[in-house]
Amino acid sequence: MVNHHNKRGRPFSGKTPAKNDLVRLYVKRGKSIREVAEALCCSKDMVSRALKACESQARTKAKRSKLRKYPLVVLKAGVKRKGKRGLARNIGVDESTLRHHLIVRKAEK
Repeated sequence: MVNHHNKRGRPFSGKTPAKNDLVRLYVKRGKSIREVAEALCCSKDMVSRALKACESQARTKAKRSKLRKYPLVVLKAGVKRKGKRGLARNIGVDESTLRHHLIVRKAEK
């Protein structure tokens, strides 16, 4: 079977989310791309493409990490007591995620 379409992949389906909805949910409320997609009844890929189209930068993983709710001094104290692996297990994140988060937070200072 020959595909006569100019573009590869699945054909586009559905409506593109409105820019004001994206800004409201993703930027102002800080929801994840998946949460925005669920709220707007579209795919996460469509939300991601719409964010790129309206030139809204995706937040870095460090900015949306659940580790953000812990102050840096608390994380460092936890690492001293339990080590990186132990603290990561307690918090429920991967050890490499914790390591990266500590590096990023230290660089932000």
